[in-house]
Amino acid sequence: MPNPVSADIKFRAQNQLGELYAALDSGTGREVQRMLHSLSPQSIAELLESSPPRIRQVLWKLIDREVEGEVLQELPDEIQSQILATMDTEEMVAVMEGLDADDVADILQQLPERVMAEVLSAMSESDRQRVEGVLAYDEETAGGLMDTDIVSVRPNLHLDVVLRYLRRHEQLPESTDNLFVVNRKDRFIGLLPLTKLLTTDPSVTVREIMITDVEPIPADMPDDEVAQLFAKYDWITAPVVDEEKRLLGRITIDDVVDVIREDADHSLMSLAGLDEEEDTFAPVKRTAPRRAVWLGINLLTALLASWVINLFQDTIDKVVALAVLMPIVASMGGVAGSQTLTVVIRGMALGQVGRSNLSWLLSRELGSGALNAILWSTVMGGVAALWFGDTRIALIIIAAMVINLITAAFAGAILPVALRAMRIDPALAGGVALTTVTDVVGFMSFLGLATWFFA
Repeated sequence: MPNPVSADIKFRAQNQLGELYAALDSGTGREVQRMLHSLSPQSIAELLESSPPRIRQVLWKLIDREVEGEVLQELPDEIQSQILATMDTEEMVAVMEGLDADDVADILQQLPERVMAEVLSAMSESDRQRVEGVLAYDEETAGGLMDTDIVSVRPNLHLDVVLRYLRRHEQLPESTDNLFVVNRKDRFIGLLPLTKLLTTDPSVTVREIMITDVEPIPADMPDDEVAQLFAKYDWITAPVVDEEKRLLGRITIDDVVDVIREDADHSLMSLAGLDEEEDTFAPVKRTAPRRAVWLGINLLTALLASWVINLFQDTIDKVVALAVLMPIVASMGGVAGSQTLTVVIRGMALGQVGRSNLSWLLSRELGSGALNAILWSTVMGGVAALWFGDTRIALIIIAAMVINLITAAFAGAILPVALRAMRIDPALAGGVALTTVTDVVGFMSFLGLATWFFA
């Protein structure tokens, strides 16, 4: 059932977009600017993302400079790159001022190395060190995801001292639910929850109430594994450490939500051979070349299937019914294989599929594929017998469907594992590889059996 709150938010966003377009068409720039000022940075980013490039450029120029950085960090990488390309170094530094180090690092990674170096050199020493600390790690690791803005305390301090220390801050970092406890060498040793800090006798020391059974996140851990840990333990924040357990920063739940969303986008777009950062309103000159690559690959696989069909041209000429039934065999195999492929890729993404349980999963998929193959091939055999009045054709399609559906189940389970072992993204290449297998096996088995029967 659709979520009424979500539907209402989307409806309001579309209304806001319509009002902005109407104001732009009437030439009232001040009215558009007033409307933008009344929106949150997240809403402005959504409006920019939902606008064609020409309108997007106009809207960006009307945004209040004080919120440009917050809006920019909410935009997808491709749109960020488009906007950054219109700025000089001073403008970039001004836009990034006040943003968290991880957000600045994400933005900088959209720039050429030369421009990135210029922006970093124009920053203050403290800001540059914080950002460089994040840039030292791959953007798809915990280190690249972390924010270096943290509050840490020593275990020997009394709680009243900690409270006085916190009051000296103008504000605490967003999403702060714990203080990080470190020793004199800045090595992480535990967490001090704010709830315990506020409700415990101030004369107690940090050591007496801190939580020590917490494993920090290594800086080189992949971001999808970080997301799994947050989902498993319901964390709001988590400490990030180096190889010697020195505290480097923290990861917050909002960053993890971004990772989950990006992974979901990646899985969805990869099924069509597209980049997860694909701009919905990108111009033709940018979208056409990207799509051409996978269309070309698909054409090659289609030619392979056509070549197989051509091998049996004489048989098809003799029995026209084969041409009518041939797509059914390939289609059923493709759907069955896609079901298995989707389940396995999802399990791999969640960290549930490994060497220890792969054989069980393969057996389950083969069993399921065999049962469905027997069921639906029998149904299709009956249909073919009634349709063409030829039991030989019925037996041929029954046998071909059983072969192809079992092959599809096997390929759907094995291909993702094999592709990952070859360091190829299963979500990106799995669908094309599976289609090739089911088409070739389907046509080969159906037409090969027909050639043998009607020889």
